[in-house]
Amino acid sequence: MAKAASKKKKKSSPARLVSSKVVYRGPVFWITTDQVQEPGGVKVRRDLIHHSGSVVVLVVDDSGKTPRVLLERQYRHAAGAYLWELPAGRIDPGEDELKAAQRELIEETGYRATHWRRILKFYASPGFLAETMSVYLATGLQTGVAEPEDDEMIRKRMFPLPAAVNMILTGKIHDAKTISSVLWLDRMWEKSGTQGLLRRRAGKRS
Repeated sequence: MAKAASKKKKKSSPARLVSSKVVYRGPVFWITTDQVQEPGGVKVRRDLIHHSGSVVVLVVDDSGKTPRVLLERQYRHAAGAYLWELPAGRIDPGEDELKAAQRELIEETGYRATHWRRILKFYASPGFLAETMSVYLATGLQTGVAEPEDDEMIRKRMFPLPAAVNMILTGKIHDAKTISSVLWLDRMWEKSGTQGLLRRRAGKRS
């Protein structure tokens, strides 16, 4: 029995970092080559991309019978295509998640929101990327003027939630953070079925 317990403990123990060397450092992320002893005892090399983390803003107009979701369309070099996605961006040094989400919303869309709540947090691609993404639900919207970066050419549009879900199911949305967030909203709206419930749950944090 003691041997079995010992085996179980060994399997669930964390990996051990033997050494780590920075091989690239840029303005947005840095890369290390790590020598790691895995929980099973095997030593392996892992190349890891480090990132300060990102925020995603699920902008919802729930003032009508059917909620509407704000999507942006912009060119993404890695995909080699224009993508529909939610507003998102990097957390700057010394900035907390909520402040970053509020800043990104204003910069990219011009909107301000009265009600904020973090609804999801996940790793973007944990096999080699340490970046986390925190999704904030933003409701109680006020329009304004966008302040995009010089390299950001963004077109924005409000979609009824059923239309956004249909875009996912028919392969018109290819962005993972957008897929997970919109499907979360669809599930929550289906469960609540009450106009304004999202706003009351989010509370008032501006």
